[in-house]
Amino acid sequence: MQSPIVTHPNEILRKKSKPVKTERIFSSEFKKLVADMHEAIKIGNGVGLAAVQIGILERVILVEIDGRPEVFINPALSKKSWKKIAIEEGCLSIPGVHGYVKRSYSATVKALNEAGEKITLKAQGVPAVIFQHEIDHLNGVLFIDKLIKK
Repeated sequence: MQSPIVTHPNEILRKKSKPVKTERIFSSEFKKLVADMHEAIKIGNGVGLAAVQIGILERVILVEIDGRPEVFINPALSKKSWKKIAIEEGCLSIPGVHGYVKRSYSATVKALNEAGEKITLKAQGVPAVIFQHEIDHLNGVLFIDKLIKK
């Protein structure tokens, strides 16, 4: 199967994604979107994915937690640490490009899970960076916009 990932410079990657209405979470179309995202992250061997990366402008991300991708709907960062880290990032939508980005070391994420329940998660280190990277996608921001010299 060919990769379903939308790649830069496709203009959809620069658009802001729309919030998901709670009732939509239980629809068969939404379940198919989530299944398609799981398939895409597996094919791409990624650790995070935003719906926009498969061409859907909805606020849904997958982030690998403890070795498997979990779904976060309408994610938002409620707190970010002052402490920063600069680690090398890449992106399934920008194949072959890597670079250093300075991001908060820890972040608190509020979202809905697949059951439509409100969840709050505190992430540190690499998982916190992945959340920040994926939430940027939902706002039309790519990691290449934030590259620093290392």
